[in-house]
Amino acid sequence: MPIYEYKCNNCDKNFETLVMGSSTPACPSCDSQDLLRLMSTCGFISKSSGPGGETRVKSSASSACSSCSSTNCSSCSMG
Repeated sequence: MPIYEYKCNNCDKNFETLVMGSSTPACPSCDSQDLLRLMSTCGFISKSSGPGGETRVKSSASSACSSCSSTNCSSCSMG
């Protein structure tokens, strides 16, 4: 049961929803089913050792969770 991101073509609201099986989601604001499924950014962290032994951290997204505006997960309770 994946969580998908959508944009409502009726009211322009962006939202996420859990999609069960073949059910068709509806906009939580206007109840429209005229939706566009958006591409989600995936969040992962890759750690590697640098030439001086320091740890380098790379992230594939600006934020690992959609409800967070931070670029560092250690700054929120999800990290």
